[in-house]
Amino acid sequence: MTTTATAPGSAPAPLPLLVLGQGTDLHTERGVECPGDLPAASDPDLVARARAAKAALGDSVFVLGHHYQRDEVIEFADVTGDSFKLARDAAARPDAPHIVFCGVHFMAESADILTSDEQTVILPDLAAGCSMADMAAIAQVEDCWEQLAEAGVADRTLPVTYMNSSAAIKAFTGRHGGTICTSSNAQTALEWAFEQVGGVDGDGKVLFLPDQHLGRNTAVRELGLSLDDCVVWDPHRPHGGLTPEQLAGARMILWRGHCSVHGRFTVDAVETARREIPGVRVIVHPECRYEVVELADEVGSTEKIIQTIAAAPDGTSWVVGTELNLVRRLGTMFPNQRITFLEKNVCYCSTMNRIDLPHLVWALESLVEGRVVNPIRVDPTVAAEARAALDRMLALPGRTHRD
Repeated sequence: MTTTATAPGSAPAPLPLLVLGQGTDLHTERGVECPGDLPAASDPDLVARARAAKAALGDSVFVLGHHYQRDEVIEFADVTGDSFKLARDAAARPDAPHIVFCGVHFMAESADILTSDEQTVILPDLAAGCSMADMAAIAQVEDCWEQLAEAGVADRTLPVTYMNSSAAIKAFTGRHGGTICTSSNAQTALEWAFEQVGGVDGDGKVLFLPDQHLGRNTAVRELGLSLDDCVVWDPHRPHGGLTPEQLAGARMILWRGHCSVHGRFTVDAVETARREIPGVRVIVHPECRYEVVELADEVGSTEKIIQTIAAAPDGTSWVVGTELNLVRRLGTMFPNQRITFLEKNVCYCSTMNRIDLPHLVWALESLVEGRVVNPIRVDPTVAAEARAALDRMLALPGRTHRD
């Protein structure tokens, strides 16, 4: 589909998947319209071509596959996992000069930051972005920090940035003494951050970027703060849409961002599942809205969702609130469980699904021919500052290697 301009009052033209301004939230809805069934591989010989290229490359290529990728891509992944786990897996393979990252742009950036200068990270489709990461631009974040300084609160505020963010935002976090977190260790990261500014019971603050839901869920459910302790900074409004009094009283300053998939799961969907499926267990990702997380039986990262269902007794009924590619794969992985997708009106992550078999084959065959396509290279200064924030996370106690 293409986008065309329309005169006032005329019917809108069809819109592509990656647009700003489609939906009810003009500033933050992006890539959330379901494209319907995923397209089939465009060439019936692609599977054979992918196998041949990968065999020809041997150990010189290491293919990473994020859990949300299509099955046709996962088939060729040397390892699968969530974003930071995959980046660390890449760093653990210094003998592989080429890392093909089947995920989205911020993930490939993290892999480039953590791997050596002799390794090149390749993203098969540069259009594979992340709507959440795109909701926090570095200019907006720098402007926010300046306004926090003008309000007199920056000196007792520490940034904590979710892994699902650009390298520039990670670098900002590193410059200001903050840390990165994953959905597995967000509680540990927030506890550490509050310790740096007077403790959870003090008056220090955390600026949490870019996912408001993970920040809120962790602060309230795990740290014991209240919903009133949390305010949302809207980068599209003067002073974030907040009064000086709200900023002074806040403990968690949440960036106005969210996951375009997880943010659309609803309370109604949870209640419908409980009515329709006897004895069902509801498990959701912590990027879901607070009210949805409150109604769930289990909450956890993608890795925890997989582990929880794997450990459940045969015959357990699960309704799962995360990306649809993974939920369908769980049904195949655990046929003795009854696994259902939580929200019928939510589809695949449209940006993640831009990595398809045609793009993967193109990247691999190009390497066979001696050409590197779509290399991801983070500016050295940005990489060093981002690495400082990542190193602070790696120094935290507990399990920090999983999302």
